[in-house]
Amino acid sequence: MPQEPLVVEDIPGPKDGQRILRLTGRLTMSTLFDFQSRVRTDTSHVLMLDFTNVPYVDSAGIGALVGAYVTHQKDGRSLYLIGVNERVQNALKVTRVEQFFRFVDSLTAAEQAINA
Repeated sequence: MPQEPLVVEDIPGPKDGQRILRLTGRLTMSTLFDFQSRVRTDTSHVLMLDFTNVPYVDSAGIGALVGAYVTHQKDGRSLYLIGVNERVQNALKVTRVEQFFRFVDSLTAAEQAINA
């Protein structure tokens, strides 16, 4: 049975230099290529990944997230994960990578964290 594609909406952030990628669907080996491409070409100072509609992430998806973190970290840019569900957070904990990410519950919380 083919997997539903991951939909990635590219949305301008609330301020200049900010960008939101709103993901809908599972972030897995078979769906992550568009996501990776958008993250690699992102030049914004702050990238917010909206995971509100992402029910599941596999090891390849986790690898893509770590790659996004590394790219942003080495360039002095920020990466926020918005609305990550418990299942995805547990996957990040089990793989011991959750400490790399800034988790916020909503876009409003992300804006407050950025401005703090």
